[in-house]
Amino acid sequence: MSKFLEISQLVKTFPTPKGPLTVVRDFNLGVKKGEFIALIGHSGCGKSTVLSMAAGLTDVTEGGVILAGKEVTGAGPDRGVVFQAPCLLPWYTAFENVMLGVDQVYYTASAVERRQIAEYYLTIVGLGESMHKRPSELSQGMRQRCGIARAFALSPKMLLLDEPFGMLDSLTKFELQDVLLDLWQRDQKTALIVTHDVDEALYLADRVVMMTDGPEATVGDILEVNFPRPRTRKQLMEDPEYYRLREHLITFLNERSHLRPGKEASPALAHH
Repeated sequence: MSKFLEISQLVKTFPTPKGPLTVVRDFNLGVKKGEFIALIGHSGCGKSTVLSMAAGLTDVTEGGVILAGKEVTGAGPDRGVVFQAPCLLPWYTAFENVMLGVDQVYYTASAVERRQIAEYYLTIVGLGESMHKRPSELSQGMRQRCGIARAFALSPKMLLLDEPFGMLDSLTKFELQDVLLDLWQRDQKTALIVTHDVDEALYLADRVVMMTDGPEATVGDILEVNFPRPRTRKQLMEDPEYYRLREHLITFLNERSHLRPGKEASPALAHH
C-alpha cells in the first residue's frame, strides 16, 4: 500500500555556541492514508521537532517529508496543527477564530456555507453554546476544543497534534480524547499525535512509534495496536493485550530509549 505520508532520512541540526547539535538523525516513517500514529518518547527527545518539520514550521536539515505525493516545503492548510496551547486570537470569538481558516480554505463557498462549516465543527466539539465567547471567557479545555474544531474545519489532508491534552486535568483530557476520536472516525483523517502518555497513545493510535532519546534521536521501535474501533476505555482496560502493550512501551521508555536501534543494552543496564 502506498504511503500517504513519507518521512525519509530526516535530520535536524541546530547551530549552538559549541557547534552544530543534531537533535534528530535518520528518522524514517511511512504512514498509510487514514492511519492514526502516536509518536512517543521522553521530553526533549525530538518528537515535537519531527512534528514541526512535518507541519512545515521547521526547516529540514537533511532528508524529506512527502505528503500525498508532494514534498513539504513550508506550512500550508493541507495540514491541520493542534498545539498544547491553542494559538487563538484573543480579540476574536471562538467562532471568528475558526472562520479565519475557513474563509481562507473555502474561499469559493458562499458566506452561508462557510458559516455552516465553522458552526458544525464547533458544535461537534461541544462549543455549540459558547462559540460566540472570546478565549478569555473559555476554560483551557474549551480553548483546546476550539483549536481542534479549527484544525478539522480546514479539511486538511493530515492532522498533526503536539501534546494537545498535556495541560489539561485528567477528566477534561479523557473527554477531549473522545472528541478527537469521534471527529477522526467521521472522516478518517491521517493523524500524527506527539505524546509522552502511554495510555493516550494506546487509546488513540493504530501504531505507536517510539523515539530514542536525543541528541540524534531516531525511531527505536514501532508497536502495532490492533484493538477494534470504535474503542472504549472500558473495553481496553478489560483486554489483557492492553497491559502487554503498555508494558512493552514502558519497558522501552525505561530501558531502551537511550539506545540507538541495533545496539542492545548491556546486562548491567538491563536491571535498572
